[in-house]
Amino acid sequence: MSTQALTILLERAEAERDTALSQLQELQRQADAARAQADQLGEYRHQYQQRWTQQFTQRTTIDIVGHYQNFGQRLDQAIDQQGSVSRFADQRVERARAVLKELELRVASVRKLLERRQHELLRSALRREQKVTDEQAARAALAQMNPFMRVSA
Repeated sequence: MSTQALTILLERAEAERDTALSQLQELQRQADAARAQADQLGEYRHQYQQRWTQQFTQRTTIDIVGHYQNFGQRLDQAIDQQGSVSRFADQRVERARAVLKELELRVASVRKLLERRQHELLRSALRREQKVTDEQAARAALAQMNPFMRVSA
C-alpha cells in the first residue's frame, strides 16, 4: 500500500476516532445528568421523610398517612426507575469507551505502518544513492588505473 493510501487511511481512522470521542463525551454528559437526577430524587426522598417524621409528632388523619405512603411509594418507584436509567447510561458510556479504545488502537497501528513505510522508502532511496555513489567511485578508480578508458557517468 502506498504512503498516500496509508495517509488517507490514517485520516479516516482519526476522523472515526474523533467522532467516537465526541459520542463518548456526550454519553458521559448524559450519564452524569442521569446520576445527578437520581441523586436529587434520593435527597428529595430523604427530606420528604424528615418533614413527615416531624409532621407525625402531631396528630394527623389516616387519609394524610395514606397520602404520605402513596406518594412515598411513587417516589421510590421514580428513584428505582431513575437508577435504572443511570445504570443504562453508564453501560452505554462503557461500550463507547471500548469502541474508542479500539479506534485509538487502529489509529496507532495505521500510524506505525505509515512510519515504517516511510522509513522503508527512505532506506531504499539511501541504498540507491549509495549504489550510484559506489558505482561512480568504482568507475573513477578504474579510470585512474587505465587512462585509456573513458569514464561515463
